[in-house]
Amino acid sequence: KMFNFFKKKQNNTYMLGAVAKGKVVELKEVNDPTFNSGMLGQGVAIVPSEGKIYAPADGEIAMVFETLHAVSMTADNGVEILVHVGLDTVELKGEGFEGHVKAGDKVKKGDLLLTVDLDAVKEAGYDTITPMLVCNTDDYAAVEGIFGKDVMPKDDVVSIKMK
Repeated sequence: KMFNFFKKKQNNTYMLGAVAKGKVVELKEVNDPTFNSGMLGQGVAIVPSEGKIYAPADGEIAMVFETLHAVSMTADNGVEILVHVGLDTVELKGEGFEGHVKAGDKVKKGDLLLTVDLDAVKEAGYDTITPMLVCNTDDYAAVEGIFGKDVMPKDDVVSIKMK
């Protein structure tokens, strides 16, 4: 143990970027128990001001929901991420959504994943708040959001501390 002092300190924090331009809020502000309870994982939500959803990390697309309202991906270091655009938006059956990636695609942080017509979603009566969750939160020492600010895509919004 004594010699650990001489080892170069590993940077064991990994940052996820914002998936959209908008305001970052805490998950508890999401009006849906599936997300605000943390049962799917910790993270943040973004109230998007622009209908473009970007990759929060470098990695591989695991799944694009048929209805195009959600994408899951695995970052190159194993972080499993779910991006869910809006609440109950599965009901729109893809209306107003356009997908730009498919399962198996390799993406870089900031690559465009989805476009969404935010006005159409709102007019249909749905909340556009967009949770971004780390689904394997338990694999990490801590998953913490950085809230209460306006962000551009790729800005740091979640810090993950490795165990």
